[in-house]
Amino acid sequence: MKDYSSLTLECMAIGSLPHCDLDKAMQIVKLNFKNIPFWPQLTKLNKNEDMIFQFLENMPSFFMDKDTGKCFLETESDKFFEDIEQFFIDYEEIIDDINCETLEKYGISQKNSIAFPELIKIIKETKPKYAKGQIVGPFTLATTLVDKSGRCAFYDETLREIIVKTLTLKALWQIKKIKEANSSTTPIIFIDEPSISQLGTSAYLTISQQEVLDMLKEISEAIQANGGLSAIHCCGKCDWSVPLHAHVNIINLDAYAYSQNLSVFDKDVKKFLESGGKLALGVVPTLDKDALAKLDLPQLVEIFEKAVKYLTKKGIDEKLIITNSMVTPSCGAGGLDENMAEKAMSLTKQLSDKLKEKYSIDNN
Repeated sequence: MKDYSSLTLECMAIGSLPHCDLDKAMQIVKLNFKNIPFWPQLTKLNKNEDMIFQFLENMPSFFMDKDTGKCFLETESDKFFEDIEQFFIDYEEIIDDINCETLEKYGISQKNSIAFPELIKIIKETKPKYAKGQIVGPFTLATTLVDKSGRCAFYDETLREIIVKTLTLKALWQIKKIKEANSSTTPIIFIDEPSISQLGTSAYLTISQQEVLDMLKEISEAIQANGGLSAIHCCGKCDWSVPLHAHVNIINLDAYAYSQNLSVFDKDVKKFLESGGKLALGVVPTLDKDALAKLDLPQLVEIFEKAVKYLTKKGIDEKLIITNSMVTPSCGAGGLDENMAEKAMSLTKQLSDKLKEKYSIDNN
């Protein structure tokens, strides 16, 4: 991996905000995440920004029933066979050259993300080292969508391939746009995989880890091959050996609630860090409103250091952990009210600044 030491103890956001005013939401981005601005998902302002629906534009096989509003995947219509043939032709052209015009066909339109154009403006104006985008994870999407008979899309090999390749194109489109805004900005594309915490449970007993890994690797490697960094976010307790072996650059977890869970996979974590991988520790609780209301900066420093200590107790060098750690909220802040979401974003920035000061980190 390349040297990304300028990410040490840097702060990032995870995705959603509860704001109903676009300008106000983007002010939060500018104020707290100057080094890694992001485009927030604003579902209260725009229902199309639901993390599943947002990434389905122009995916072959995707249909919406006009009467019921229900979404499903159709694999038997004549239109599907026409669409899929063209889709795979387009995909190969784009993989060969991300700058080809065909990629625009698979972009994220403003009706599905009103904040993305605002992120591009910020990048042009401030020229940050990094900028963050996101896609829904392929496992989460493939286990959420169903075909017309109600069968989970994951169990159809063709649908699974379509989902992986569609999400790859959504990621590449974001990379292209970020690079067009400023060629020296490195895109960080998050793969949001909340459902991966359910892998291995009774609901998904027939799904193997290798099948999920193959999906994640394909997307991650395409991101990296086109100048981006790839990241996986899971806000639940999960088998971290899967994300840690998915060839991503950054692993993001709810470290407020589950940092001890990560330490169970200490050998994998050590190898990941030694290879240049980063841990984005979500120590600011957005999923526990009561906890967030009571927390202050000194307590957050303690929570961060507790998460580090779980790993040092397993024999991982503290310096290795610190120099390869970042800080984030535990999950998106879309479920909070605006005041609490703003507190979470501010605390994330304050925590980053405090930790950089404490550990003498200068990212300039």
